[in-house]
Amino acid sequence: MKDPHTPIHHAAADGYKDAADTYVRGRPDYPPALDQWLRDSLGLRAGQVVVDLGAGTGKFTGRLLATGARVIAVEPVAQMLARLAASHPQAEALSGNATAIPLADASVDALVCAQAFHWFASREALSEIARVLKPGGRLGLVWNLRDARVPWVQRLDRIVNALEGDTPRYYTGAWRQAFPHPSFTPLQEQHFGNGHSGAPEQVIFDRVRSTSFIAALPQAARAQIDRQIAALIDEEPELRGKSLVTVPYETAAFCAQKIR
Repeated sequence: MKDPHTPIHHAAADGYKDAADTYVRGRPDYPPALDQWLRDSLGLRAGQVVVDLGAGTGKFTGRLLATGARVIAVEPVAQMLARLAASHPQAEALSGNATAIPLADASVDALVCAQAFHWFASREALSEIARVLKPGGRLGLVWNLRDARVPWVQRLDRIVNALEGDTPRYYTGAWRQAFPHPSFTPLQEQHFGNGHSGAPEQVIFDRVRSTSFIAALPQAARAQIDRQIAALIDEEPELRGKSLVTVPYETAAFCAQKIR
């Protein structure tokens, strides 16, 4: 294991430390079909040990616990780790990051990065992940992405993406440059439909506010984003005047196996 104090990206360090509650409210859950994927593709069941790497507030941790496996959640942002520990006391919550996982060599059966791998996508991180996986262990990568095939979602994404700066994002595909890696088989990919239903304040406003680089902005800039979103909602017949809306998502799931 390397230095556990390896710095994390400034957008994550600045944005997530004060946004844990907003993250919990605004982030969508994962589709039921993913439960079968966890069992079939990652082999999760009672008696297995799985790491939730970059676990955040534990949004995915509960899904892993439901498989019956022993779950170890690893997260570098202290405020998010505290929220996770309070919400999921059954999981072992550890401070650490993708290049300094606080576990012994060949000690876990699977490792999952949900909504996280783009932050640390590198050969160094994959080598560290391979170190803690047992021979034949499974790596899972999962992301929820708004379905930009829907016109109003495209408009919302344009508002958000204009402010991303150098923040790593899943949709750019830059994370794929970490592959191929000599310790892993090629990625196997599946996609599942998903939706996030609720009040616009929760599923649209809070979702945007929970975005790392938005949360890190000064208050005046965040207020301007709120005004842009309010204008979008007022202009879109699907959203205007609605107390309950559904934001369409697609969930992408990737699996690779550690080569013996």
